Amino acid sequence: MKNNLSYYQNHLKELEKKLGLKEILASKEKLAQLAREYNKTCQIVRFLINLKKIKSEIEETKKLINESESKEMIDLATTELNNLSLKKEKIEKELFSFTSPKEEEKNVILEIRAGTGGEEAALFAADLFRMYSRFAEKKNWPIEILSSHPTGLGGFKEIIFKIAHLEAWSILKFESGVHRIQRIPLTEKTGRIHTSTASVAVLPEAEEIDLQIEPKDLKIETFRASGHGGQSVQKTESAVRITHLPTSMMVSCQDERSQLKNKERALKILRSRLLWQKKEEERQKIAGTRKNQIGQAERAEKIRTYNFPQDRITDHRIKKSWHNIEEILNGNLDKILESFK
Repeated sequence: MKNNLSYYQNHLKELEKKLGLKEILASKEKLAQLAREYNKTCQIVRFLINLKKIKSEIEETKKLINESESKEMIDLATTELNNLSLKKEKIEKELFSFTSPKEEEKNVILEIRAGTGGEEAALFAADLFRMYSRFAEKKNWPIEILSSHPTGLGGFKEIIFKIAHLEAWSILKFESGVHRIQRIPLTEKTGRIHTSTASVAVLPEAEEIDLQIEPKDLKIETFRASGHGGQSVQKTESAVRITHLPTSMMVSCQDERSQLKNKERALKILRSRLLWQKKEEERQKIAGTRKNQIGQAERAEKIRTYNFPQDRITDHRIKKSWHNIEEILNGNLDKILESFK
């Protein structure tokens, strides 16, 4: 899509219509996000119009060289052709740089999953969600839960949520990996310390302009929501499952009563996962792939340990520890995150 002028011109018209909608004007966050996308699309259209013009001039100059019988005219046209080729190359590089997502200025999508440890792992996943969500709240960063699978005791098998702030990615990107907790569960009668894990994946949010997904590449299914959510949710086929056929990547959302909202959320998650996968493949950095971020959530694959008996959190990558676990789990993450700057 990077060189498709008609696509971006049509996308610009769609954005202009959206900018006039009441629901967009009523939301500062949506309005700001849409305005950024509109300005970016305008710039891309300018790049592509200039590129189209230069390509046309190149073709005319080549035709002049082929048809001219004057050596002097051929030499002048050849010089002009070289200059045009350099201009074309410069615009293409600028276009590539401009359309490449700037990771340091991105909202993030966090995916937290319970790992080894059964119900205790699910409760730990809920603790991590509380930690990150309260950290965001302290900074006045909006949070939106995109998908969740709660357990009966208040834990989460999985929870996926968005933090909307352009600084979020640069600050939270090193939180990806397996987190391990050591504590005595509330359900443990003998007082034995349990070790459980939860995995965290932090992805930069992908907007439509960053990655286009062809409708033919999607398999969209609807089904009845299961688990918690109320009878009204479970009696209607509001849940949505989307499979990206080329990669077999699957996302399902069922939190909303609206099938359309669940579809929008699933697409948001899918787009971010696909963009992250694509960029990591391009960079050929195995250690940064989403697969390695999450791992298998086994106890040995830890990046950080939360040891309750010793009231200590240790990050194994930088071999540094902090005390006062409860304070940190309540969102006071600054001292840990600052260690990665």
